[in-house]
Amino acid sequence: MKSLAVVILNYNGIKLIKEFLPSVIKFTPKKYNIYLIDNGSSDGSVKFIRSNFKRVKIIELDKNFGYAKGYNIGLKKINDDVLCLLNNDVEVTEKWTEEIMIQFKNEKETVVIQPKMKNYNKKDYFDYAGASGGFLDRYGYAYCDGRVYNKIEKDNDQYNKIKKIFWACGACFFVRNNIFKKFGGFDEMFWSHYEEIDFCWRLQNKGFKISFNPNSTIYHVNAGTLDSNNPNKTYLNYRNMLFTITKNSKHNLFLLLFEKHFIDAITAIYLLFTKGISHFTAIIRAYFSFYKHINLLIKYRRRNKRQIIHYKTRSVICEYLFHKS
Repeated sequence: MKSLAVVILNYNGIKLIKEFLPSVIKFTPKKYNIYLIDNGSSDGSVKFIRSNFKRVKIIELDKNFGYAKGYNIGLKKINDDVLCLLNNDVEVTEKWTEEIMIQFKNEKETVVIQPKMKNYNKKDYFDYAGASGGFLDRYGYAYCDGRVYNKIEKDNDQYNKIKKIFWACGACFFVRNNIFKKFGGFDEMFWSHYEEIDFCWRLQNKGFKISFNPNSTIYHVNAGTLDSNNPNKTYLNYRNMLFTITKNSKHNLFLLLFEKHFIDAITAIYLLFTKGISHFTAIIRAYFSFYKHINLLIKYRRRNKRQIIHYKTRSVICEYLFHKS
């Protein structure tokens, strides 16, 4: 495994670029390439990078295509062996690429790797988005080693072994380039959120391995791009969760969706009283959009093999709401 491209997707993120890109330049060996795919920014991001970071190669898109399509389009122009899809709100550390590249060289069946992700503002704690690698419950709710719902653990080296995981976080997502392109990249219907989970699930249904490597550490500003209090984030998460389980789960779809409707209804009521009406209606909008696309999703489901994947059989969300554990 010889070449690596660190690829940052940006949309009007000049403040984040000024803060975080210097660490990427400093700690990424010069033998590797650094790219920025710009999603039609209007804040001077591209001009700033051209003036201050000559090493960064820029791929300009003419408008904001979102995370999934933005990467799919931009990555067509990149031919390195391994891609690192990196958020513009991530600080990297010394030798953050080296252990990952060694693992890719030694494990041919491993196609996606996530480093240890810690919180930029509380550096002793894991990051909400990816922590020590992601898993799913039966209903598509994502959780991590180091984070379940909004309960985040302090890093006491409790997850310091390379291990198989269910999904790797898109904030720092190492993937073999040929595999990414062979299997169509991210599903552009998702726009953003859960597209990396869907992609990892699809790869596992093809027999590939997703891995966590604690020997590489990055620090992430969770929700640096889209704030967690933004109801549009709630909308995308719940809609794309439905997309993901409909496409990939081997369980009886009618029964699964019936159960999930009930759980999401409870969650919507919980959000109504904790975050307000906008988040409650975001879940309703998510379901309207899901049923608008359901024929396409079922068509995909019928065309593709779905294997049994190991994940939590109970509901993570219900455990949190009713047991707070």
